[in-house]
Amino acid sequence: MPELPEAERARALIADRALGRRIAAVDDGDIYVTRPHAPGELAAALLGRRLTSANRIGKTLWLETDGGGPDLGLHLGMAGRIAIDEEPHERWDRFALTFEDGGRLALRDKRRLGRAILEPDLTKLGPDAAAATRAEFRRRVGGSSAPIKARIMDQGVIAGIGNLLADEILWQARIDPRRPANSLSHEELDALRRAARTAIRRALRLGGAHTGTLNPHREPDGHCPRCGAPLSRARIGGRTTYWCPVDQR
Repeated sequence: MPELPEAERARALIADRALGRRIAAVDDGDIYVTRPHAPGELAAALLGRRLTSANRIGKTLWLETDGGGPDLGLHLGMAGRIAIDEEPHERWDRFALTFEDGGRLALRDKRRLGRAILEPDLTKLGPDAAAATRAEFRRRVGGSSAPIKARIMDQGVIAGIGNLLADEILWQARIDPRRPANSLSHEELDALRRAARTAIRRALRLGGAHTGTLNPHREPDGHCPRCGAPLSRARIGGRTTYWCPVDQR
């Protein structure tokens, strides 16, 4: 599912292939994906404008438009991706911009959980997980008794970490995902931040959150790729979680 690395790849694709192109048509008829906007509302705001920049915090994308136009917020949901200048997919293209030159940007989403919205509210997001300072990370992540996995997946605390990245980061940092966040020392929080930055850089380089070292072993009979111990499995923060009971303390 899309996490920070997938969102960043989508942002880079838009920046490389869609900026400067004038919008000639907008398909905003899926009222679930474009809620709370009415059909035609995004079209009225975006027609004739050019995309001028592509930006991201965590998993949230927003595109600026020229002439004082609105920002267009995009979220990939759990299975979405950005398709640019590809053949339309009538069933899975939930929102689309057609450019004056005939090209097209679409939010392609099998599960229909992505979003397209004007002027997205970014104030509820924590700092981006790839850019949070040491002081921010210590203060925001360590300030709760919630399980540390749930804490780093809370987008209002730190933005961009989903289920696969969280398990990979905690495994790399050798931290038990069940531990209360406020039980971690500053040194452990610093190690967790370093593991997060390393895991994100690796996922960006290799193609997504699914490329983590732990991920192929996240199955009921999986074993730790570091020490070989059987992995533990439980639901933490509502998400299926895998960890090594020997290495992660």
